[in-house]
Amino acid sequence: MRRWLALLPGLLLPLVGLAPTSVTAATKPVVVIGSKNFTESVVLGEIARLAARGQGVDARHRRSLGGTRILWRALVEGDIDAYPEYTGTITHELLRNLPPGAGVAALRPRLARLGIGITDPLGFNNTYAIGMLESEAAKLHIRDISDLAHHPAVVLAFSNEFMNRADGWPGLEHAYHLPQTARGMDHDLAYRALASGAVDAIDLYSTDANIVHYHVRVLQDDRHYFPHYDAVFLYRLDLKQRAPGFVQALQDLAGTLDAQQMRAMNTAVQIDGASETAVAAQFLGVPAESAGGSDFWSRMGRYTVQHLALVGISLLLAIVLAVPLGIFAARYARLGQAVLGMTGILQTVPSLALFVFMIPVFGIGAKPAIAALFLYSLLPIVRNTHAGLAGIPPPLLESGAALGLPPRVRLWRIELPLALRSILAGVKIAAVINVGTATLGALIGSGGYGQPILTGIRLDSMPLIMEGAIPAALLALVMQGVFELIERALTPRGLRLRAHA
Repeated sequence: MRRWLALLPGLLLPLVGLAPTSVTAATKPVVVIGSKNFTESVVLGEIARLAARGQGVDARHRRSLGGTRILWRALVEGDIDAYPEYTGTITHELLRNLPPGAGVAALRPRLARLGIGITDPLGFNNTYAIGMLESEAAKLHIRDISDLAHHPAVVLAFSNEFMNRADGWPGLEHAYHLPQTARGMDHDLAYRALASGAVDAIDLYSTDANIVHYHVRVLQDDRHYFPHYDAVFLYRLDLKQRAPGFVQALQDLAGTLDAQQMRAMNTAVQIDGASETAVAAQFLGVPAESAGGSDFWSRMGRYTVQHLALVGISLLLAIVLAVPLGIFAARYARLGQAVLGMTGILQTVPSLALFVFMIPVFGIGAKPAIAALFLYSLLPIVRNTHAGLAGIPPPLLESGAALGLPPRVRLWRIELPLALRSILAGVKIAAVINVGTATLGALIGSGGYGQPILTGIRLDSMPLIMEGAIPAALLALVMQGVFELIERALTPRGLRLRAHA
């Protein structure tokens, strides 16, 4: 029995070697650039990466890491070295007690106290705005944001970050005395909802490619609520010693990019289907073939390795802890209920929230994703181990005691073999759930099949979404089949015959 149980970790252990570099402490790139989960930020991140290469700096771009707070925390804690940001976001969301419209000169000393540097503006102001379909706005005679106050039936949907920002919906609602109740929605999906008539008004970035594509009227900010959002790069000040060429490359980008150019690049990616890397290379005048990229199969291989590592490592750690916890819960009924209750509480935490909760402890990347998946794996394994042991008929346990077998021997020779099918069922459930939940890890930079799914949502590309969704579904089926084979191999022949009788 011990020999067979040792086989299960042995099957999963090789996956530790497949872990993404953020897990295995592989050689860290000289410079790590981050970007938020929208097209313009990814394009600017690629521009920074390629500009760094032009200065001979080894740079890596971690795309679509999430929202402002995730990127800011990653920068301050050193998980990334630079990312594109906007002055209005810095003054209203990141640094408080600054006068409205504070420019780079006022921001620089405040950021320096935190070990953060800021470049001069890149050359364009990507301010927030509110937009409606031109046809709907014309029908309701709405031109200014203040006009929305006279149409309480207008349905508002804003990006989830905008819903909670200091310079977002709470302040806008107060400044314009708007009677509507807004709902949160992914920024790129909001355009589709607007086009379908599901919502009437959404928040915009003034350089959005979809403004023209969806024929959106940008409402006038007649009370001048939104500040300037000049695009800049934030970077860690220690880069001046570690990679001065990179800092110089960022500074050289100041004043080189106007709003029309930025909108054109966004359009090329979101509407025309060009890659962010190719668009950035064209802007910098870098030959397209040197901009990087990979074909479909190499991408899929990379995503598969990352996804298997996330699922395999978290599941192995969960087995090591959850099976003993299940045994403990079965042996000590009163304390066991507390164990089952605690693991049950963990399961009730929304998955995305749990991923984000892990960031302060583990940073961004695969580590927090593995930690969250590990916690999610505990309940099915603990509960099934407990159920399997508690469901053993008392006469069998009494027979072992009558033979004079010590408790440890009874556990290994009688109880665990009889409970094995239930334990493996819990492991199988945890594995299948983890395959699907691991796709959310891409929001915090863990990679895997979630990466093409998030990119597909951002670019409104069904092929990209399916590039991640289909392999994830197939992997879940493979996991289920593998554990069914393991269950058959580990179950004693006598119990298999009785189960099929």
